[in-house]
Amino acid sequence: MKRLFTKQLMVKLQRCLLYFCLITIGLNISSCKKYLDVVPDNVATIEHAFANRIEAEKVLFTCYSYLPNDGHPDLNPGFSGGDELWTYWPLTQDYFYLDPYNIARGLQNPTTPNLNYWDDVGGKNLWQAIRMCNIFLENINKVSDIDPFLKNRWVSEVKFLKAYYHWYLFRQYGPIPIMDKNLEITASPAQVKVYRQPVDSVVHYISGLIDDAVSGKDANLPDKITSASTELGRVTKPAALAIKARLLVTAASPLFNGNADFSGFKNSNGQLLFNQTFDASKWKNAADACKAAIDAATKSGNTLYHFNEVGFNLDDATKTEMNIRNAVCEKWNSELIWGSTAGGIPTYWLQLYACPQINPNEINLDLKGKLAPTLKMAELFYTNHGVPIDEDKTWDYAGRYQLRATEVADTLLQQNYKTAALHFNREPRFYADLGFDGGKWFMKNGLYDIQSKAEEYSGKKQSRLYSVTGYFAKKLVNWNLVETKTSVTVESYPWPIMRLSDLYLLYAEALNESGQSGAALPYLNQIRERAGLNTIESSWAAYSKNPGKFNSVSGLRSIIQQERGIELAFEGSRFWDLRRWKTAPQVLSQPVYGWDVNQKSFEDYTRRVLLFTQRFEGPKDYLWPIKESNLQINPNLVQNPGW
Repeated sequence: MKRLFTKQLMVKLQRCLLYFCLITIGLNISSCKKYLDVVPDNVATIEHAFANRIEAEKVLFTCYSYLPNDGHPDLNPGFSGGDELWTYWPLTQDYFYLDPYNIARGLQNPTTPNLNYWDDVGGKNLWQAIRMCNIFLENINKVSDIDPFLKNRWVSEVKFLKAYYHWYLFRQYGPIPIMDKNLEITASPAQVKVYRQPVDSVVHYISGLIDDAVSGKDANLPDKITSASTELGRVTKPAALAIKARLLVTAASPLFNGNADFSGFKNSNGQLLFNQTFDASKWKNAADACKAAIDAATKSGNTLYHFNEVGFNLDDATKTEMNIRNAVCEKWNSELIWGSTAGGIPTYWLQLYACPQINPNEINLDLKGKLAPTLKMAELFYTNHGVPIDEDKTWDYAGRYQLRATEVADTLLQQNYKTAALHFNREPRFYADLGFDGGKWFMKNGLYDIQSKAEEYSGKKQSRLYSVTGYFAKKLVNWNLVETKTSVTVESYPWPIMRLSDLYLLYAEALNESGQSGAALPYLNQIRERAGLNTIESSWAAYSKNPGKFNSVSGLRSIIQQERGIELAFEGSRFWDLRRWKTAPQVLSQPVYGWDVNQKSFEDYTRRVLLFTQRFEGPKDYLWPIKESNLQINPNLVQNPGW
């Protein structure tokens, strides 16, 4: 069932439509129930599935059901497949899937590829998803009792989903086959053995399909969801345009735009799969797509999130922290362009993995605290002056690992405590995103101190369920989480597939690369203002050792890349960004460090220890391997270079 493009599978799909895949997707849609109605012989047929509007709607929801569960820490390579988050090794029964952790340690392989959405991840095969979308599009006109306006919306949604599944596979595997229509059950063996398509063809196809969903004949995606109780999580026009923007920025980036590393990568028929010529117009097209998405999002009411909880009189620093945290964790907030509810409780496990014991009086081992930000990530955040720690001429970069005592002025740290100098005088996003020994953790039901040396309540007390680096991903934990000795209440939020700050950063990057650097700065500065920082211009001029850095394309590129790393930290973006920028061989071939979490004293704990030395091999590690058995079934499929 997992093998691609076999005639037997196509026959089975035609004869037995959905017996393996008509399932709920947790979209808070009351009518999206498990598909139980079957024809008398207990086999669901296409005729039955499209007999009326109610049955057809179930097929629509099945098309949604294949959306990857990107909010699950074991199913998204962006969490633990790179260098942002680390954990103890060897892994134990605490994990559902070991795949992302294997990828981070260089254990990807072509025999049983990790997080292999070409075949199956958690029961989700994206080629099956595409086939299901095609079945819907090929048969929806058979439904006679559906309003044309509603039908056009459904068709637009499924066209987008079909594009999105192609995009998801493209991002992993690069050049992929394009499955615009399902193969006929009478297809010959030669027709079944499809070829991979060149990168530019794949991008053009996905982009065109999104355009068709947004503005083609009879296109009818809503500007925003108006029925919050039944439709949250479904696709809107801004969401579709934002994914197109991400696609085109990726296509314009060095990995896919004139990449000589793949100069010999061809199909077996000699067709070149990577264009070797850099095309500057791709950045212009990407910038235009970003602007169209921003305009659509603005029209629909999307704004950068600002905390405004009634009944809380918070100081400015805490308000800023909650501006940052709740931009991710507040359900369906104003910044969210598209959120995924795949899995029904999309971020439940993520929060349990991320949150340590924060209340010494209410210890509960359901809080695992094992999704540990690396020391490298702690160093990525700016100083309180809004510039990198190695550029700030007033900040002691050389002494950052020294132990230091807190003073009265250090209001973001525990008083009468000692912690690493690295934790002093940092930007608000540092304190919003990270928990650490000596830090504070604000929740709706109180303010907690984090003490995470060995044997302390937030620290290592056993061989599992602890932070191997000494850091915790506070940013991912909803402030409504409540722990007691007997229970943990978690408010799961939709995973942000796209939020407005991400779109602003993509636009700024495209503007800079297309020769419009000055126009990029206002979008970067809006994000910085929400994070409590001054503009790039004023911050660099006043505090950086390189005050004119932002005036060159290369300098602003470096700033934009670091801004993305900070603003989108622990959201699964960095994993893909480092690849498309082609900086992964340098960045992901560095040691992974943490604090010495086995120690009890301040002095011994505050020692940098080596956890692992990563090695990223280009061009091999840029793309996923195709499972070897698929290559045996279809010899027209060529393997990605290096595998």
